[in-house]
Amino acid sequence: MLGSMLVMVLAAGEPAAALAKYEVKTLSVQLPSDWKQSEADGTQRFSDPSGDAYLLLDVGAVQAAGMKPQVCLEKILAAMGNAEGWKQLKLGKAPAARRVDTDMTPDRAESVETVTYVGCDGKTTWSLVFHMDAKKKDHFAPLAEKVAGSVAYVKSSAKKGK
Repeated sequence: MLGSMLVMVLAAGEPAAALAKYEVKTLSVQLPSDWKQSEADGTQRFSDPSGDAYLLLDVGAVQAAGMKPQVCLEKILAAMGNAEGWKQLKLGKAPAARRVDTDMTPDRAESVETVTYVGCDGKTTWSLVFHMDAKKKDHFAPLAEKVAGSVAYVKSSAKKGK
């Protein structure tokens, strides 16, 4: 809840579109409401109308019941083949990690910055991959942080009620 309020406060000072809550399986995030949503093979894609940025969101379930969230995150990072370059943090009150990569064309004329977030609460695993034109990172990098900061785990509809 605090993360959601923080995102709303931070977004209030920007002329950009308002943030809207999107739920994917047992995860929710807040994204610019004017970004176009599409889906392919279970991956949600949200694209900036300018074409200068997009993000991919994947949400899955832990295969082994009762896994501790930190162990789950470590398994995700190990499966990605390189635990280096990841900054560990907490998102949605659970362990997560962030890494930033920059790719350039051979002539170094164009570059793309990719900010990747992964996380796990012991039940749900997720990845949020934010691609942006590196020339526009001053605008999009803070937005990537806001979106990641809005990550929240939600109860499945089968478990609603107190």
